[in-house]
Amino acid sequence: MIVLAFFLLCLPFFRREGASVSPLDTFFMAVSTVSVTGLSTFPLHEVYNNYGVILLEVLFQIGGLGITMLATVGLVLARKRITLHQRQLIQIDMNQPRLSGTVRLAYSVFGLMMVLQLLFGLLFSLYLYFAQGYHQLSKAFFEGFYISISAVTNAGFDITGTSIMPFRHDYLFLMTIIFLIAIGGIGFPVLTELREWAGIKLRRQDKRQFRFSLFVKLAVFFAVLFFVIGTVLILFSESKGAFAHRSLMDKLMTAMFYSASTRNAGLQLDSLNAFNSTTLLIFSLLMFIGASPSSVGGGVRTTTIGILILYMYSFIRGKRNVNVFGRQIGQDDIQKAVVVVNLSLLLCGTAVLILSATEKQPLTALILEVASAFGTTGLSLGITGSLSIVGKWVIIILMFIGRVGMLYMLMLFVSKRKKDLSYRFPTEKVIIG
Repeated sequence: MIVLAFFLLCLPFFRREGASVSPLDTFFMAVSTVSVTGLSTFPLHEVYNNYGVILLEVLFQIGGLGITMLATVGLVLARKRITLHQRQLIQIDMNQPRLSGTVRLAYSVFGLMMVLQLLFGLLFSLYLYFAQGYHQLSKAFFEGFYISISAVTNAGFDITGTSIMPFRHDYLFLMTIIFLIAIGGIGFPVLTELREWAGIKLRRQDKRQFRFSLFVKLAVFFAVLFFVIGTVLILFSESKGAFAHRSLMDKLMTAMFYSASTRNAGLQLDSLNAFNSTTLLIFSLLMFIGASPSSVGGGVRTTTIGILILYMYSFIRGKRNVNVFGRQIGQDDIQKAVVVVNLSLLLCGTAVLILSATEKQPLTALILEVASAFGTTGLSLGITGSLSIVGKWVIIILMFIGRVGMLYMLMLFVSKRKKDLSYRFPTEKVIIG
């Protein structure tokens, strides 16, 4: 898909007259769009025409919803038979514990995401036309639908040069954007179970007992927890800085917006240069955490960090098992969480080390750039365009791994041979700490 996006973005049909971009920058853009990151080495509004923006929106859908889901929907619409192997691929792609219902899940999630984008695209378009004074209805619809698609798919690309800065004091608009970012980043299984729960509640005669899965409970709990913690940290960090002379409502809304946007979307209300180093490091931490698994976002994922936190809490309390919401988390999942977090830290640390040697930029800017690429967020202090060839390739690799997921990348190196468990080696204690 990245290769196809590269060739399409090279076509003059999608560019403004006279616009020229190097092959490496175009490939960088292809990776960024398919991974729905939002980083770019050049101003998009100076290079791509309206057809180019529409192409970007299509690539957002492919990158955000996933090739597996879109292929499944295509097979269903074409009335093609979906084989057992294809169902297994859907099951793995959407992190489902059971094989049954995977096709219906993919189809229903796709329908829900399309409905949300169309509905809010229409609402944003009418809002821009009637409330914001857009004199051309076509321009209002064009930008309204782009904002909707960009928010739901968590793409965050800026096609105007000002992101959504003109709406920074429109709190209802910002709350709507936060809601759409959350929808895209909460995870497809969560949306499906919520829809099923709502259907049972609306059908009052339906006496079935519905129980949310442990994954959904953890995903929602930690998404809310990280959102609240991020809001509080940003609020206190900038209380005497960028927020010093703002009203309480404006402080709270800005902190809430960046707490949501940094973990998923990459939309911004201010120039990041206005924030202090502490806030930028908080942004980097939130971007590293990222969104929930099986969502449009990237990063190390919320449930991965959540399981690691629960494991450490249980260890400190002297408990052998990790219990939460009346369930026990398996040792296999705990091991995966520990490995994924440690390897992700190693990957990002190595990337920062390489960039610090190849780029003449402040360390804070490099950390933010690396976290933004790995978390597929797209926020930057404006250094992306000035990166060296080595620096651009480092960011490309981070964007790819961040979107695919560290766990899936590890699967490439896991031996498929079954281990012989008929014997065990003697256990010997090792000094730790």
